[in-house]
This record gives sequence, C-alpha cells and structure tokens, in this order.
Amino acid sequence: MTSAASGTGPAAPRPPAGRVAWTAVVLAIPLLGLGLLIARPALDLEWEHQPTHFWLVLAAGAINAALAWAVAAAARLRRDPRLVLVSLSFLAAAGFLALHALATPGVLLAGSNTGFALATPVGLTVAAVFAAWSSADLDGAHGARVLKMTPWLIVALLAVMVAWGAVSLLELGPLAGAPPERLDAPFTVLAVVGLACYAIAVVRYLRMPRHPASPLPLAFAAAFTLLAEAEIAVVFGRNWHLSWWEWHVLMLAAFVLIVVAAQRSWREERWAGLYTRETAAGEREVSILFADLAGFTRFSEQHEPAEVTAMLNAYFTDVIPPLVGRYGGRVDRLIGDAVMVVFEDGGADGGHAKRAVGAGLALQQAASAVQAEHPDWPRFRVGVNSGEVNVGILGTGGGRTYTVIGDAVNVASRLEGLAPVGGVAIGAATARLLGDEAITRPLGALEVKGRDAPVEAFQLLGLAGG
Repeated sequence: MTSAASGTGPAAPRPPAGRVAWTAVVLAIPLLGLGLLIARPALDLEWEHQPTHFWLVLAAGAINAALAWAVAAAARLRRDPRLVLVSLSFLAAAGFLALHALATPGVLLAGSNTGFALATPVGLTVAAVFAAWSSADLDGAHGARVLKMTPWLIVALLAVMVAWGAVSLLELGPLAGAPPERLDAPFTVLAVVGLACYAIAVVRYLRMPRHPASPLPLAFAAAFTLLAEAEIAVVFGRNWHLSWWEWHVLMLAAFVLIVVAAQRSWREERWAGLYTRETAAGEREVSILFADLAGFTRFSEQHEPAEVTAMLNAYFTDVIPPLVGRYGGRVDRLIGDAVMVVFEDGGADGGHAKRAVGAGLALQQAASAVQAEHPDWPRFRVGVNSGEVNVGILGTGGGRTYTVIGDAVNVASRLEGLAPVGGVAIGAATARLLGDEAITRPLGALEVKGRDAPVEAFQLLGLAGG
C-alpha cells in the first residue's frame, strides 16, 4: 500500500508552471505593498480602530485554536509526530494571539500594555520553530522522540504563555512602559529567527511528495510564506498604521488558507497529506482483536429489526467503547455484528499484547452483565493475534480508511471464529509475548480456512495477578 501524499508512493504531477508563477505573484503582493509603505511613509496611513483590532485578532486566534484541537486529535489517534508539532505550532499562535487581543485598550486593561502588544511577534516565532521542526524527516527514532516528548512540550508551551501573560500584567523588566512604535533590537532578532524558520518550513513542505487530492502540503507552504511576510511586517510596521494592520491581515489569511485546504481534503483522514511515511504506510508489530456475535444471523431472523438494532447498540455503545478507551485500543472497523480493534505500543499499562487480551477478557465480562438481563441475546467470541502488519491508508477518494493489513490480521479473524462462545482465543505469537502472565488451555493446531499451515491456538482463561 502506498500513499503519495506522505512520501510512500509516486509523487503527484507538478502543477503547471503558469499556475506556480501566478501563485508566486499573488504571494508576493503583500511584500511589495509593504515595501511601498516603507519607501513612501506618506502612504502609510494611520487608522486606530480598537474594536476592529480586537475582533480581527480574536478571529485569527479562534481559528488557530480550532486548528490546534483538530490536528492534535488526529495526532493522538494516528500517533504521528508531524501532526503533533503542527498542532503545537497552531497552539502557540493561538495563545499569543489571544494575549495580543487583550492588548486592545478597554478590553481587559484601561490602557496599552507592552507585553500584550508584543505577544504576537513572540507567538509567531515560537510557532515558526514548531513549523520548521514539523517539516523535518520525522520517521524512525526522531519521530519516536517527538512522541515521547509531547506531554513535556505541551506543558512547556503552556507555561511560557502563562508566564508571558503574568509578566505582561505586572509590567516587569523590558515589558514596562508604553509599547514602542516599532520593535526594538531584541524583538527584531526574534522576528528574524522566525522568518528563517518559516523559510525552512516553506522549502521543505514544497519538497514533500503530494497527492492531487490532498492540497495540504502546498497550502501549508503558502501559509508559511504569508506568516514569513507577517514577520517582516512586524519589524517595519508602525502601530495603528497600514503597515501594522498588514501583518494582522496576513496572519488571518494564512490560517484561513489552511482551513480551506483542510475542508477540500478527504473527509476520511483529512490530515493524511501531512502524515509521515511511517504513519501513511509503515511496518510495525501490533495486536489485533476481533469480536463477533455467535448466533447473530438466527437472532436477526427471529426478531424485529428494531430489537436487533437495540441489541447491537447495547453492545457497541455501552460495552465496547469504554473497554477500548481503558486499554488503549483503536476501533479499526465495525462490520455488522463484528468489531476489529488494533492495539499498538505506547499504552499506559503494558505492551500491546497484554492490553489486547485484557480488553478481550474485560469485553466478555461486561457482555456477561448485559446478557444476564437478556439471556436470549447472542454472545461474543473473541480472537486475538499479534504480529507484523502494514499500517496505513487504504482506498481513494471518499472511500479511504486507515487500517492494518497482513497475515496477522487474517489469523486474528480466523481465531475469533474458532474461539468458544463467551471465550477468548489467542494465537501463538500473542502467547509468546505474554509469557508466564497468560493462563491458557491449548486448543491445538487448528486448520484455518485459506491458510496452508495450521495455527497453534490457545484459550485464554485469565492473566496472572489479574
């Protein structure tokens, strides 16, 4: 399986040269306009309108916050390091933009506040660092370190924003006094660092292989270009003049551009255009759980559709989701009366095999409580197997899904069909990973449909100490 959007397959054809040229011209217009305002100060008109400033900055911050939340949710779900860093970039911009909105006199404070006024150049630079970092090669050990550092990065970023807000309110050190007309030397250096980081991000995102149905890499490159221009305008803009308003508008335009590109992407796996190669199509060891209701066909034949629906909802709404959340699994798909759940490393308690079989045992226990009230309802069979699989995106257009493919998946499905009703069957690979923790009863070497070699299977009776 390949995904050109994430560098695992053939890259999409390059856009026509004419389109690229026109895009470059459009992106250069704000910079040319800024140059004109700097060269002809008489054209740099002053317009102080505090409500417009507040709502403009607040809108940009709100869009950033929404993007940060959406990308962070996808990052957690797919454990993708690039999405983690992109979400932190949005979070940094959103937080400091919120502080800058509060710099509007009459909103929180009666007068101007230097710290709040200078929050945007600081936020732009912090966001630029995360943007440049997100454009690096994040496969392998580098990406694993990012995922491991994620909680600390979030805490550090929030601490910096809170500290900046506190120091600004207390008007300590260089943040005392009235806001300067233009940035002084330290903040100018900060803006230059941000400009360099955005330039790195633009070049790297342009080099990413891309899929014609995912405009995200190009959109991010264009947005980072606008933010780089905003960094330049921050340095040269004069408070409440057109050059000052320009960087506010550039920031809003950059984030709106990303929202539009995200909306034009696939509904399924909306952020797939940014996935690292390992996320889009990587090999890794996982454990797969299949659960199916034995006797479902006969139950459906003997009951009204509404009763069948109520039964499935009771199981799939009240029983399975809490177990998946508790054991760190990911529901891969629901197929009628069956569910497939994938467990990967990175859970809070134990490896993927232990969490998968723990979820299987807990599922049967929770299902038993439901069946005590409905003894005529069908009961689950559960099969768990572990092994190397290909993890990534399958399908095109509106039929895309993120799933796992491999022999280990097929064996897990077959083990479920061979499991005793109300019980959990596991494969030899899962049993080896569990070691002495598993209390099992051999089921022998079972012939599995569609497979040449028999499968050694065990009934899992419990976990030692569980």
